[in-house]
Amino acid sequence: MLSGWGMRSVVDSERVRSFMQALGERSRGPGRVYFTGGVTAVLYGWRTATVDIDLKMEPEPPGAFEAIGSLKDELNVNVELAAPDHFIPVPANWSTRSIFIGRAGQVDFFHYDPLGQAMSKIERSHDRDLADVDEMIARGLVSLLDVEAYLESVETLLVRYPAIDRAAFAQKIEAFLERKRGT
Repeated sequence: MLSGWGMRSVVDSERVRSFMQALGERSRGPGRVYFTGGVTAVLYGWRTATVDIDLKMEPEPPGAFEAIGSLKDELNVNVELAAPDHFIPVPANWSTRSIFIGRAGQVDFFHYDPLGQAMSKIERSHDRDLADVDEMIARGLVSLLDVEAYLESVETLLVRYPAIDRAAFAQKIEAFLERKRGT
């Protein structure tokens, strides 16, 4: 985690864009940054702000960590290394399912695979997370069929996530689907 100890400002779309531009300018080579969680919600516009910038870098742009270290103070934002695959299994094609946002310098920015984001939110099942998944479905970023097929597509990967109880996760997915279908 790269966040500072003190309270930082909330992150709106302007701060995210400033972060992207500065990180791209300060990185010394190519790489990819995948935003997750609140940043996706803010950039798509269903939330006006989030508390931090959650991201994954793969491949990591040279100099990115040094840039992030200073940007979090300059922009007064929290930055955390967090992505769905840190918490749940995601389909192998997550990077090709990720949505391109833009380029700054030699760095490409993406929304992390919406299905991976949605499933990590369903696994947590907080009200705000489930509202985010509702928005992802409403905006066509994820379909109910994607959610239905998810568990089978990652079944063999669950062994790598000992904190996840398969049956409990399956119940959360089914409860979400039942709510969406109105049954």
